Amino acid sequence: MADLSKIIEKKDEAAKYMEEEITYICKNLPKRDPGSEGEKLSVEHMADILEKDCGCDNVRIESFEEHPRSFFGWIFFTISFVLAGIITFFFVPLLGVILTALGLIIVFITFGLYTKLIDCFFPKKIGHTVLATKKPTGEVKRRILFNGHPDAVWEWRVNYHFGGVAFDCHLCFCILGALYYIILGIICCAKRGVSAGIPDVNDPFIIAAICGLIFVPFEIGLYFMVDYKQVVDGANDNLTGCYMGIALLKMLQDEGITFENTEIGVLNTGSEEAGIRGAWDFSKKHAAEYKDVPTYVYSYDTIHDPKYLMVNYRDLNGMVKTDKDAADLFLNSAKEINVPCLKGWVPPLGGSTDVIGFKRGGMHAAGITGLNHKLEDYYHTRKDSWDNLDLEGLANCFAITAKVLEHYDEGALDEAWKISEEKMNKKK
Repeated sequence: MADLSKIIEKKDEAAKYMEEEITYICKNLPKRDPGSEGEKLSVEHMADILEKDCGCDNVRIESFEEHPRSFFGWIFFTISFVLAGIITFFFVPLLGVILTALGLIIVFITFGLYTKLIDCFFPKKIGHTVLATKKPTGEVKRRILFNGHPDAVWEWRVNYHFGGVAFDCHLCFCILGALYYIILGIICCAKRGVSAGIPDVNDPFIIAAICGLIFVPFEIGLYFMVDYKQVVDGANDNLTGCYMGIALLKMLQDEGITFENTEIGVLNTGSEEAGIRGAWDFSKKHAAEYKDVPTYVYSYDTIHDPKYLMVNYRDLNGMVKTDKDAADLFLNSAKEINVPCLKGWVPPLGGSTDVIGFKRGGMHAAGITGLNHKLEDYYHTRKDSWDNLDLEGLANCFAITAKVLEHYDEGALDEAWKISEEKMNKKK
């Protein structure tokens, strides 16, 4: 079994390497919004490094179709339905309830569940993913893939100009406004019936509806939440995730460390910011290929502040479990080398990571993040650049990852994978 203590000791060197590579991409390649030329060029750059510097014997780039702007497209549909519902309430309360509720259903299905409900309404683009693996010297008995996403997001205006508290308050006021009119409409219909009528300013329900117009500016403001003309550098979110695996493979190559039965690889899936499209596409195409031996994906997203380095036991707005055994291995490895790591989750309104794309395809995955879920000013803003990296956060995560690999090579998750596969097969 491989002893990776030398690799763990070089965590600061690994962090410096990640910083240099991330800085190069931010400064020299085009912006990397989902499905863009910049995303493609960054994937090609990573593929070149994985082949030349990391000793990978199988490197390939895959493309997939997507509709990137559909992911935030719910804003147009939801807010339009909500505003129409507010106007309609004054004349036909029941129709107002239906329209407003429809708007909330759209945001729940598209953002809450990360589905492709409205993709067909937006232009098609081509996203890109890179997979690079290194075979062991002997028979492949297990496989581990380290994942990140190379794309970067369009800027969130409110978070950039006013901060995370203002951003959260804005969203809350929009949701509260929609619920206000739904509840008001239901009560009105229950007491007055569903027939239409001419608004009467003396009617208490109309008075309440007029008071509720205070929410309208917030609803309208949500139209302008995303600035499609400003693509952030995405140094932390998520070149840090992409280079966690690349740095590990490079350090192994530099030290001449090989594995007898463990295949290791990097899988950087494009267009996470467009709704987990790359990871979802990859798992649909290839999940069946990874049923031959125990295979786990460790997905990294925004590895920044060491205080918030966390293994997530739930994802997709807190609704879906990740692979507990893989998460436990990461947490226990952190304790073993005395590196702080939290046990947590991706909370409601926190979105999702690529873990969900793999889980939907039937692959086994655990997610690692390093950010405060109470939005900080760099999250999805132009402040997420190469000069805002945290080397301690990168080094700590790297050290834990190396320890995870050491235990994984010992077969730490072999039995857990077999049990999990049996449960999945029974459900089918």
